[in-house]
Amino acid sequence: MFFKKKKAKPEQTFIEVGDRRIPAKIYLEMRRGVRFSLGKNGAICRLPLMLLPGVRQSELDRFRNWVIEKVAEKGTEDDHALGKIYNDGDILQVGSRHYSIHIEWTDNKTHSARLRAVPSGSKNIYLKLTKSDTETNRAKAIRQLLSRTVAQDYQSHVERRVMELNHLFFRKEIKSVSLKYNTSNWGSCSNVGNINLSTCLLFAPDDVVDYVIIHELAHLLEMNHSPRFWKHVADAMPDYKEKQRWLKQNWHACNF
Repeated sequence: MFFKKKKAKPEQTFIEVGDRRIPAKIYLEMRRGVRFSLGKNGAICRLPLMLLPGVRQSELDRFRNWVIEKVAEKGTEDDHALGKIYNDGDILQVGSRHYSIHIEWTDNKTHSARLRAVPSGSKNIYLKLTKSDTETNRAKAIRQLLSRTVAQDYQSHVERRVMELNHLFFRKEIKSVSLKYNTSNWGSCSNVGNINLSTCLLFAPDDVVDYVIIHELAHLLEMNHSPRFWKHVADAMPDYKEKQRWLKQNWHACNF
């Protein structure tokens, strides 16, 4: 009887480069050579399991310097995958709205966030972060919390714009409009009329947001990307290809 060998879990950490934080995974494996890689999901270091502690630390130092050098070469292309560092008092700008971030460290078991508007018209996001979590999990939680809180603030605005564009160009039944933290696509449309939009889209200009909404609404007529589908898009927005180019060139800047 054969048993499948369990894959070793990597050590997860971060490498800070300026004001950016690159997720890094370190694997100790039955291998001879050392391998470094950097992609959209962060950096990976693969080391031989039997390295002496001093040699291992030397390779980890080399890995860190290699990542810093590669990130500098790539510029901002990978910002979409790199976690931003948030400090108490930072200002988060999403579209035309600004949010002041306030961080409180707690002994709670979970992280939480709430939005509060002040008389001056500005808005505050209060993050309660548990001290017991790992840095990796905490960074992921902050992104999701900020996305969820900003989505609540923008929900009525986005719903109204979806309904306006639908009334102008399509006049189809819409079941729901949702804002979700999604980094794999800008939006989706179900065949029953559920429109889902990524909160990352909120960082884009208004006309680009309109394009994505029109794109998803056009799927209410054609659940494909056929010539008929693109004609519906072009009829509603003749210059839609300019918006596509903006998304292709600036997607890395659209994230929490």
